[in-house]
Amino acid sequence: MGPVAFTTAWAVLGARTPGYSAVGDAISQLAATGAPEQVGMTAGLLALGLGLGAYGVALRAAVDGPAWASAVVTGAASLAVAALPLPANGADIPAHSFAAAAGYAALAAVPLLAAGPMARRAGGGWAAASRAAGIVCGACLLASGAGPASGLLQRAGLAVGHGWIAASALVLLRRPATPSS
Repeated sequence: MGPVAFTTAWAVLGARTPGYSAVGDAISQLAATGAPEQVGMTAGLLALGLGLGAYGVALRAAVDGPAWASAVVTGAASLAVAALPLPANGADIPAHSFAAAAGYAALAAVPLLAAGPMARRAGGGWAAASRAAGIVCGACLLASGAGPASGLLQRAGLAVGHGWIAASALVLLRRPATPSS
């Protein structure tokens, strides 16, 4: 539920914020100190952080390997982003940037680290899909660092990473582990 709450928050709050551009502006601007949508966007970040942490715990129980730890790091980084909002003047702060970058790297790593274990659990197609999701997520988030479409690239990278997490969670719920997995 965390990624759904977060995505809903930035989509709805961004659409109703005058002058805000989902193409050019970072999601963190919606949660900046004094922003009209700060409370709502901070709540979305908190839901994301807690949801990803819970997903990481469930992933640890479901598949082998370190993907779960990457999911937990992503959740913790989301909570740090919420706790370290941008200032009202829009200037960046290093701690906020570090938390966001750590969260991005960990998010892209989750499907990459889970590719093999998910394929063993749910079938071979998961290996290729997981690798593709991790690469696309990471490339978009890396490219979102600058440029006129930085907000769009951020949203694309997050959508791919969070979409993979949602899909994998559904697979794990529908396909219980077998004794050999």
